Amino acid sequence: MKIEQLYTGCLAEAAYYIESEGEAAIVDPLRETLPYIHKAEKAGVKIKYVFETHFHADFVSGHVDLAKKTGAKIIYGPTAITGFESYTATEGEEFKIGKIIIKVLHTPGHTPESTTYLCLDEEGKPYCIFTGDTLFIGDVGRPDLAQKSSETTPEAMAAALYDSLRKKIMPLPNDVIVYPAHGAGSACGKNMSKETFDSLGNQKETNYALSDISKEDFIKELTTGILPPPQYFPKNAKMNKEGIDTIEEVYERGLNAFNPDEFETTANATGALMLDVRSPNAFADAFIPNSIFIGLDGQFAPWVGALITDLKQPLLLVVDEGREEEAVKRLARVGYDFTIGYLKGGISAWKAAGKELDAVKTLSADELKSKLEADSEIKNQVLDVRKPGEYDAEHLEFSLSRPLDLINDWTNEFDKHQPYYLHCAGGYRSMISSSILKARGYENITNINGGFAALKDAGFETTDFVCQSKNMK
Repeated sequence: MKIEQLYTGCLAEAAYYIESEGEAAIVDPLRETLPYIHKAEKAGVKIKYVFETHFHADFVSGHVDLAKKTGAKIIYGPTAITGFESYTATEGEEFKIGKIIIKVLHTPGHTPESTTYLCLDEEGKPYCIFTGDTLFIGDVGRPDLAQKSSETTPEAMAAALYDSLRKKIMPLPNDVIVYPAHGAGSACGKNMSKETFDSLGNQKETNYALSDISKEDFIKELTTGILPPPQYFPKNAKMNKEGIDTIEEVYERGLNAFNPDEFETTANATGALMLDVRSPNAFADAFIPNSIFIGLDGQFAPWVGALITDLKQPLLLVVDEGREEEAVKRLARVGYDFTIGYLKGGISAWKAAGKELDAVKTLSADELKSKLEADSEIKNQVLDVRKPGEYDAEHLEFSLSRPLDLINDWTNEFDKHQPYYLHCAGGYRSMISSSILKARGYENITNINGGFAALKDAGFETTDFVCQSKNMK
């Protein structure tokens, strides 16, 4: 028996490769299917099953494409209904892979169809569980992603999850390995560990959800302090239920190399969004006017999903040479299938063609301090674009909280002709914010290099929400 966790850090997502005696199965595959196929071919085994733990909301699965290419059968747990050929298993049903067994444990709570797959080894002993979003390391799945009805309110789903954990998972032996679908950084839970697997026994000792907690307290814990799900979540879930284009079709559409003239003409003709995925510093130095920055070397997919609301929005990419396919692939992982091309030769080609460029002004923390000493009025123009919780925990005494997540709500609050100084934790999110504001006509935007960490190191006074509340009293 061989079990391999295939972890994708930018999505904090784990797929699994299971192999025994010439047969294999994949649990929760990503959109790109060839890595799984090549792994099976190299081992000389046949992929027999594709197990889906639930209808994923935070990424688009490769289940349909993988089944078509390998002849594997797609398996869902009880209550799942799909728009493509699949098999809906019953509670306790068993599937044989070589000499091992995968047993279905219906564990509703994160979503109604959520299912945990129990792997029994060659001797029939419980070895591991593939829990999807039912049980994470240190946490459990959020209960508010199901299509809303009187039976699927967050409170009702949290109650169902409480029962699922105690009736289906906690009775299993302590040495069973827990293999979840996500780790820290995923929006599918609140407080996931950086560890990506653990023993069930250790989770019983350390995970609050498996502690001696009442159902009422469990429901309260799960339904309190949940941020709204990113807007692309229900759209991805819908795609996973109905079926999608193959990744090859997405590549064919997106990997068109345009010279600068063609790129400009295509942008004007199609209304495509120009998405610059280079580094924050490279974007600040020179970018195509009206393009938006969301860098590949950051939380790329989640921020694309949060800020680009139309999955069918045509996209034109400005990307470092050699990373074009990576950019198209990572967009497709979260359902953005309509990349229509990229700038051949990157920004250097645009410069060589003599076309117009823009830039984002940047300041170091020390330089901002000098400007404040010369003109204290600009204190009212320092915008902190981190999440509200980060701001409440600690912020500059004078900064204004304007989260990137809510940029569409506050964009029009300010005078577009006044200067504004933006910072986040380290510089990634503030550069995204700077690019959006520049595209919307703000003339004088400055990004603070190094973000909040650099500002603290420079000696800026900070406060927190608790201190402010005490001062108000």
